[in-house]
Amino acid sequence: MESTLNHILFGWYPYLCLGVFLLGSLIRFDREQYSWKTGSSQLLRRRQMMWGSNLFHVGILVIFLGHAGGLLTPIWIFDAIGISHGAKQILAIVVGGIAGVACFIGLSLLIHRRLFDPRIRRTSSFGDIAVLLLLYAQLVLGLATIFISLGHLDGEEMVKFMNWAQGILTLRPDAATYVADVHLIFKAHLLLGMTVFLIFPFTRLVHVWSAPVWYLGRQGYQIVRTRGGARPV
Repeated sequence: MESTLNHILFGWYPYLCLGVFLLGSLIRFDREQYSWKTGSSQLLRRRQMMWGSNLFHVGILVIFLGHAGGLLTPIWIFDAIGISHGAKQILAIVVGGIAGVACFIGLSLLIHRRLFDPRIRRTSSFGDIAVLLLLYAQLVLGLATIFISLGHLDGEEMVKFMNWAQGILTLRPDAATYVADVHLIFKAHLLLGMTVFLIFPFTRLVHVWSAPVWYLGRQGYQIVRTRGGARPV
């Protein structure tokens, strides 16, 4: 029974979450482009929002890139460049811990602002608050895993998660077995993380797809028109 439940949660559920994440995002973009944005309340408690938003976004970006790179990079690449499993785990603890604390502070500020300012609370939907609390719970679980990881710095647990994530993406039927015996907090962290992908298309998180990263590589001149006429600058 336990083996079957593990296979359902970590063998089947990831594909459900990824399928809804990709298909749902595409459908929402195609049918509800007006909602493809995040609502703004920046005129209220602007200073608190600025600090909270900056800390949260920087922290979550580092965490996401760290998870993606750490889990999806083939193990043989780390071996080839001389990074041991233990060193990789220590690096993940240090960088992830710093980014996690920054994200925790930022998200705490954003949640406090949204829940305890009456004007912002009135303009917040249930989904706005729920997704912040879900991310908060996921972040707390992630920070809690650090204390467990400090108990075994050989990196073997890290290898299990890498094999699981890469096994899911390569459609290996035995992928779930890699995380069958990991600590319960790790399992809760994985499940909640996958659930974030599941609900992603139905929340304000979709505005991530609209991040103007293309602007960094924009070439050419920008034409600025003045009242006295048009002049390229």
